Amino acid sequence: MSDYKERHENEIFTKVLKAGRRTYFFDVRETKAGDYYLTITESKKNYSENGDATFEKHKIYLYKEDFKAFQEMFMESTDFIINEKGEDVISERHEKDFKSRQFTIDSDDEV
Repeated sequence: MSDYKERHENEIFTKVLKAGRRTYFFDVRETKAGDYYLTITESKKNYSENGDATFEKHKIYLYKEDFKAFQEMFMESTDFIINEKGEDVISERHEKDFKSRQFTIDSDDEV
């Protein structure tokens, strides 16, 4: 059996979240023993200097015994971010050509 076919035969359920240049895949898969686990894959589209698209992928394997603790820590972390920074996104930092502003102080300037 080909590697591709084997990888896709054990997929039970899939959800896709497109978020700009990133796409998140939530895949429920089946182990050889018949149990289920979750893979979360982040795929980020990048472009080379000649314009060719490449994809950078990162994957997390999450098993049932870790679901509750993972969910609790995820919620605690996301709640912390929302409480500290709100839900608004500082969008300019997500732009491809964003450059952080650099400030210089001349010796004549008062600080």
